[in-house]
Amino acid sequence: MTDPITDMLNRIRNAQAVFHPTVVFPFSKFKYEIVKILEKEGFVGEVEKKKRKEEKIIKINLKYSEKKPVISGLKRISKPGQRIYTPAKALKSVRQGYGINIISTSKGLMTNKEAMKKGLGGEMICEIW
Repeated sequence: MTDPITDMLNRIRNAQAVFHPTVVFPFSKFKYEIVKILEKEGFVGEVEKKKRKEEKIIKINLKYSEKKPVISGLKRISKPGQRIYTPAKALKSVRQGYGINIISTSKGLMTNKEAMKKGLGGEMICEIW
């Protein structure tokens, strides 16, 4: 697997397409930080870090409202072959404030709203709406 973040986003997208209540994928600290942001912003339900046999996994409870997934779109922005960096002055809201960008800054992962408040730019990881 060349890009584990894209794999995680695809697993979430595919699980929501068939209305699965949960989705599971291999653990990494970076992916765990991303899903904790999604949990804090209300896009997913409870996020658990578990150990299954010898491997660590992340289990996410997906959210639905009125028979539609809460997450209507996921987009990977910065890819392993092409990193996308944005300065603090160029940050904008996503989908008129209904979505978020997850940005890797020098102060850790955060949403575009937090990065704008703190005046930080960084690598644009993904866009969720």
